[in-house]
Amino acid sequence: MQDTRRHILDILKERGEATVEDIVCELQKRRGTITAVTVRHHLTRLHDEQLITPPQLRHRSAPGRPQHVYMLTDQAKDYFPNNYQPLATRLLEQLHRHLPMNQVNVILEDVADQMAANANISATPLPARLDQVVDYLNEHGYNAHWEKHPDGYVLRTINCPYHHVAATNQSLCEMDMRLVAKLLGVVPRLLGRVTSGDSSCSYMIPDTPS
Repeated sequence: MQDTRRHILDILKERGEATVEDIVCELQKRRGTITAVTVRHHLTRLHDEQLITPPQLRHRSAPGRPQHVYMLTDQAKDYFPNNYQPLATRLLEQLHRHLPMNQVNVILEDVADQMAANANISATPLPARLDQVVDYLNEHGYNAHWEKHPDGYVLRTINCPYHHVAATNQSLCEMDMRLVAKLLGVVPRLLGRVTSGDSSCSYMIPDTPS
């Protein structure tokens, strides 16, 4: 990302909200001379990338014209460091250390069931349902698509959102299988896994499930 836009995201993260004038002032402290016109150009680009909200009107407590403020979107949070991966790895390690495998599986199945329930996939004909499932998976980082197959349909997920953890813990792959089955309303047949060296996690869904 362009440095100035990254600094603008940092400013909005620190302040919660800011006007163009606020951002100009902060950038001048950090980087030297910059104009309001340039800042507005960068704000437009950030808004196009869905990283900041549209300008919202804020009324002054003192006399003067109302001001427009900008804030980060939820999507912008991905641009800041987080500790999710190490935390998830440690949590899974502790689950496996302190619980029997069948109990770990029950916990992860419950997680998959809750995710599927929250997805609110409607009971439509299979191609339309696959469209909904793909939309849900893509919103959660799976880079998914489906294609027609002589035996039915194949659902592919090219990206594993937690590949660093799944590489050493196959229980997450089983959780994904459960999630896909719950989203589809039918248990698919596994064709391949990214963690096994395949190009995608692939699932065969029969055209007329038994």
